[in-house]
Amino acid sequence: MDEFYKKAATTRLVIFDIDGVLTDGSLFLGDDGQQYKAFNSKDGHGLKMLQQSGTQVAIITAKQSNVVKIRMDELGIEHVYQGQSNKLNALEDIVTQLNIPLEAIAYVGDDVIDLPVMIRVGLPIAVADAHPFVKRHALWSTTKNGGQGAAREVCEAILQGQGKLNDILQHYIL
Repeated sequence: MDEFYKKAATTRLVIFDIDGVLTDGSLFLGDDGQQYKAFNSKDGHGLKMLQQSGTQVAIITAKQSNVVKIRMDELGIEHVYQGQSNKLNALEDIVTQLNIPLEAIAYVGDDVIDLPVMIRVGLPIAVADAHPFVKRHALWSTTKNGGQGAAREVCEAILQGQGKLNDILQHYIL
């Protein structure tokens, strides 16, 4: 965990996958063809805490979904890349736009499609129920599954590594 906290201390951007990370990977389809996803509200609050601390948040997902746009708009996340079967293109665009070196980026994934990005960033993270091959390439794995608090766990661990978590939590009781 020492190496994780050392890298977290210099992390300026955290990129999350959607399906299997911010959701449990289930896809609900209505009779009308509409797609539904369940997001964990605690994960959402963790993303907001990261942003409030000055750490940027981005999304790279292979699927295209209006519900993702709606949820990310609610959370104030500007950098949302959907329909990215090759997630490296989105990573390159984010690095160029934000001028953040790869070493200062964390990526949270769960499946093999996430590996091209995970192996290039400074802080690769897997959720607890990630594919075993993905977990082998992660510096750290959460104790919670995707869509069930894993993102909140990531956010708080990074904030802890940055020395900001206690101040953020104290803000709620003042």
